[in-house]
Amino acid sequence: MFEAKLKDVPFFSKLSKRELATVAQQADEVDVGVGRALAVEGEFGREFFVILDGTAEVLRGDTVIAELGPGEFFGEMALLDEDRRTATVKSISPMKVLVMTRQSFRDIDRAMPEINAAVLEAINQRRAALQAANAG
Repeated sequence: MFEAKLKDVPFFSKLSKRELATVAQQADEVDVGVGRALAVEGEFGREFFVILDGTAEVLRGDTVIAELGPGEFFGEMALLDEDRRTATVKSISPMKVLVMTRQSFRDIDRAMPEINAAVLEAINQRRAALQAANAG
């Protein structure tokens, strides 16, 4: 399976082998071609993504605001808030991503304090960045 790859993702690096196996059971590994929108600004989020290989760009409207690579994740804000996506994330190279549904993500988020802390920290950082972008 892809548990060994998960250990290399900073988001999961502190998990035990058993916890990594649990995450692997709750997720699917998906290959993504170039130019595919994985998340679309304004749509309701249904999945959480972790990039295993490849690169994606983050867009607000037509403006690229970030680039994401291996070990980075996205989609958590819309899942936890049950709100619309705040940006579009589009592949700019072939990618391999880990995908979790809303329910799987919530189950893992509740069961594993390390994941929960990382998610909350990421959400706070991303909200601050969005507020700064909106103010400027």
